[in-house]
Amino acid sequence: MSNAHDGPERGFRLSDLIYDTRYRSLTIQIITLILVMLGVLWLVDNVIANFALLGKDFNFSFLGQRAGYDIAQTLIPYSNDDTHARAALVGLLNTLWVSFLGCVAATILGVVAGILRLSKNWLISRLMTIYVEAFRNVPVLLWILVAVAVLTELTPSPAAYRGEHPAASMLLFDTVAFTNRGTHIPGVEFSRGLGVIDTPLAPISLNFLAFAAVVLLSLWANRKLRAHAARVQSATGLRPATWWKSALVLFVPAIVLLAALGMTLNPPVLERFNFTGGVDVSNALVALWLGLTLYTGAFIAEIVRAGIMSVSRGQSEAAFALGLRPNRTMKLVILPQALRVIVPPLISQYLNLTKNSSLAIAVGYMDLRGTLGGITMNQTGREIEAILLMMLIYLAVSLAISGVMNLYNRSVKLKER
Repeated sequence: MSNAHDGPERGFRLSDLIYDTRYRSLTIQIITLILVMLGVLWLVDNVIANFALLGKDFNFSFLGQRAGYDIAQTLIPYSNDDTHARAALVGLLNTLWVSFLGCVAATILGVVAGILRLSKNWLISRLMTIYVEAFRNVPVLLWILVAVAVLTELTPSPAAYRGEHPAASMLLFDTVAFTNRGTHIPGVEFSRGLGVIDTPLAPISLNFLAFAAVVLLSLWANRKLRAHAARVQSATGLRPATWWKSALVLFVPAIVLLAALGMTLNPPVLERFNFTGGVDVSNALVALWLGLTLYTGAFIAEIVRAGIMSVSRGQSEAAFALGLRPNRTMKLVILPQALRVIVPPLISQYLNLTKNSSLAIAVGYMDLRGTLGGITMNQTGREIEAILLMMLIYLAVSLAISGVMNLYNRSVKLKER
């Protein structure tokens, strides 16, 4: 009996790049990549040629030139004798600061509003519905302008706080004053400081580093305490009381450190024409923060409501059958399961808030858009370089936020066995 043998295998041919399905997709991708690169090279060559016609070149040497303009609200030392690079750094820090404050406040507001929208109380749920629909259907720029108009037109002038019977009075034991020139809050001073480390970017307070270290250690100790309570509960069925231990671990070390450093509050004091002392927070920063918080909080509220509704009703019924109260059921049963639905769209809202902070130029708050993409670009005439650098910075910030939130998302997602 003869055995049938397959014919010799055919070698690779150039026509296989088109007709063979094993190579066709790779060929298409390579051709597309080459076309895209050629397009980018053509754009770059066109820009360089146009620059040459205008007598300009493409470089970033302007960042080392003297800025020559002032910035009202800064987180690090800055003067108009500093460079444009320093001004851009100040603007970037202002952007990160208002974005951080907005993300924290919007998250708290959104979670509360999203839960209250599901309340069985008709009045509360309708009020939250009005808030959500009103703020998310009006452009955020309008809410920022409304906020700055309210802070400027409806708040008293510093002169209203003067006299035996002033028309306005300070709040929180005469430590906070809202005026049409800004918000004046107490400053923090230390009579026994640990010193300051001078760095090229900004002086670093050792008091702040010590306080941050104590807070981190307290959080770590509280986490270990709660983990121990969870193990005891798993072994015995009874969870030991940890609220007073957590309070001691979280607050006592920080209070002892601040007392040892001699911390005192420096409240604002009304002088001849304005308040002095304390910390002066500009109305532009407050208005931008309020507008971004209220606008983004409305979207987060809908995300939280959708996440809670995605959890099966049987989960809450089982928790109630075990004797858990509604607030404990929401905290321990519903929200942990809803996070897998809430976190992914929440990342997009954080990114939107960070990018929407560029609207600060509308109220005069000097962020990255106002410094590098505004005054610096107009003074130096380096439009392409400034815009390109600003785009890269926003891209890096957005990727960093996405990376951190994706790590958190992986930590809270459901673990399959």
